[in-house]
Amino acid sequence: MTVTWRAFRQSRRRSRQAWTILAGAALVVTGGLGWFFTTGQFAAVEPAAGPTAAPVLAGEWMKAVSQPRPVPSGTAGAALETLPVKGRAAKDNYDRAAFGQAWFDVDRNGCDTRNDILRRDLADTQFTDGSRCRIAAGTFQDPYTGRLISFRRGAGSSKAVQIDHVVALGDAWQKGAQQLTAQQRQLLANDPLNLIAADGPANQDKSASDAATWLPPNKSFRCHYVARQISVKAAYGLWVTAAEKEAMKRILTSCPGQRTIVT
Repeated sequence: MTVTWRAFRQSRRRSRQAWTILAGAALVVTGGLGWFFTTGQFAAVEPAAGPTAAPVLAGEWMKAVSQPRPVPSGTAGAALETLPVKGRAAKDNYDRAAFGQAWFDVDRNGCDTRNDILRRDLADTQFTDGSRCRIAAGTFQDPYTGRLISFRRGAGSSKAVQIDHVVALGDAWQKGAQQLTAQQRQLLANDPLNLIAADGPANQDKSASDAATWLPPNKSFRCHYVARQISVKAAYGLWVTAAEKEAMKRILTSCPGQRTIVT
């Protein structure tokens, strides 16, 4: 009887230890998932599979623009529910000039927006001789394809890396930008929140598509991409179509903790 009781107590002690270990592992996994779907989503991606997320702003040389509305903090899914749902407005009167001078230095840091974004998103950057703004070369992990791409300034080679408007200007024009002031449209076209360096062919393939008709081939970037579109549309009072909203919701079901992108 004594042996049996001792064995029983040892068995219970081992059982409690096992449950303690399992509970600790569950906490680690839960915490890890929370980190992954918020700030760590792209740091956890291996270079061959996806990019490292660049911040909206980088360094003291880059300044935020004055957006018409603050981006709501919290989950992207919650922010999506605040966006109006409407059909597309006419596009036959769309003109790129309505968004002001391309790559205008809206933050007045002395460098045009294109070079600001290249400097922010590329690694191992080199400036052209005598310039503190013009990026001559660099490398980066393309967020849309996951490929490692080299950039070198030149008449033909520069097109390999393009600066994408996350919310395409043509799409914005049909979903509320016509009601913005000329200054607000210029901010939208040059806001770092709405700009990402991307693979040239992928950017061309996207064109003016919304989330219902185009998503990055690199699936590991889709949650951030959709959250960024929602954040831009919230900041500039733009709407979404019913099909676009459903596509965004579908992506966010895989990352319910994905937060909006706040500068």
